[in-house]
Amino acid sequence: MNAAINQVMQQAAQAFAAYKKIPATDKARFLETIASNIEALGDHLLNQAAAETNLPLPRLTGERGRTTMQLRMFATMLREGSWVEASIDTAIPDKNPPRPDIRKMLLPLGPVVVFGASNFPFAYSTAGGDTASALAAGCTVVVKAHPAHLHTSEMVNEAIQQAITTCGMPEHVFQHVTDTSFEAGKNLVEHPATAAVGFTGSYKGGRALYDYAIAREKPIPVFSEMGSTNPVVFLPDAIAQNGAALAQQYAASITLGMGQFCTNPGLMLAIETNALPAFIDTLRAAIETVAPAKMLHTGIHKAYYEKMEAALHEQHVTVIQQAATAPQEMEALPTVAMVDGTTFLANPLLREEVFGPYSLLVRCKDMDELLKVWISLTGQLTTSLMGTDKDFANYPALLDTATAIAGRIVFNGVPTGVEVCPSMVHGGPFPATTDSRFTAVGINAVKRWVRPVCYQHCPPTLLPEALQEGNPLNIWRMRNGVMGKE
Repeated sequence: MNAAINQVMQQAAQAFAAYKKIPATDKARFLETIASNIEALGDHLLNQAAAETNLPLPRLTGERGRTTMQLRMFATMLREGSWVEASIDTAIPDKNPPRPDIRKMLLPLGPVVVFGASNFPFAYSTAGGDTASALAAGCTVVVKAHPAHLHTSEMVNEAIQQAITTCGMPEHVFQHVTDTSFEAGKNLVEHPATAAVGFTGSYKGGRALYDYAIAREKPIPVFSEMGSTNPVVFLPDAIAQNGAALAQQYAASITLGMGQFCTNPGLMLAIETNALPAFIDTLRAAIETVAPAKMLHTGIHKAYYEKMEAALHEQHVTVIQQAATAPQEMEALPTVAMVDGTTFLANPLLREEVFGPYSLLVRCKDMDELLKVWISLTGQLTTSLMGTDKDFANYPALLDTATAIAGRIVFNGVPTGVEVCPSMVHGGPFPATTDSRFTAVGINAVKRWVRPVCYQHCPPTLLPEALQEGNPLNIWRMRNGVMGKE
């Protein structure tokens, strides 16, 4: 075990013993102070992130806003308080056998290790959703910075350290690891003090962390988000009525941010109808005009071309269109390709994610073949249904397939762009994530880092405030089967 990693995790465990007892209102102030400190870094932070990631300043400005909003969202959740799911079933002495007093709530797991993402230097990295939700849950956090934006990560770490001092939090409630080696990541997951892991990235990386975690003497939960092809189903009447608009809408979604989103629509499914050629022609024209742009880093750039070229070299795969402008160094070439449904079903390689501005249109003979193609796919973060009222009336069973394979079902919209709100689900069946029961976005993301604990016939003086008589926190609770504030 690496000595530096061992020290970091021991410090995280010691800090957890104190941090989990800190009142929710103080934790809320801590999260809000982090948000304010990040904003105070101003353009210097944005320029640093742009230099390291090649992302444009408008995109980074929006992402920083999302990050600080997430922190404040969890602060609001803490002050409201009902997220702990307090439940009370009072004693029934004359029941046979007698029922004891039973009370339950959610408690934090312990130190959480978070791996920063390459494609979101703010929202899924140092102070992103994993960190914010874990701190809100009452867990201490150790972030392993992503090597693609180390300096940006260090600046955000300094903002958090200042908030720790300002708010009087335990010294090691948050720690920042800049050792980018695979061995350091393995040590962090395997350390006995680590209670849970959060990861956003590739299937290879996420699966490796999951395997480390379950191979431990004491296995721990891992929430790995590992990508998705996000299939889009274009239904016949929608293609006939709105084909041109849909083609333009999806050309923009496929190439947004050079396709470097986990929700990028990498597969499009459609039935061969008289209207489909016009849709393809509009898609071709729209992709042709997209300007290539730099990708996040050399590793992603290299992987994009390797995976795209492997797919394009498969039998019966044809290029619909590539961008007309030749890409320069580190730039991606926007590309859409096409294949028939029979070939797709026979070729597992075509189902793999190509991370970048690429999408494959699968032409299906009929609805039966389209359903076979759709069902053949593994778990997804999203799947989209583009249809008219007529389409949805004709094919009502489509929703059953959609809910079976994806965590978010989009109707007549694009999957790129994830709204941060309580109703959002950013997760899905394996291999989109390692645990489809949870979301990485919204206040329910906190549930990844907690577990339910039951107090049976506990002396009133020992009960947590959330479970005490009189409801001193004034939170919503379930009492003898009735939700209320008593």
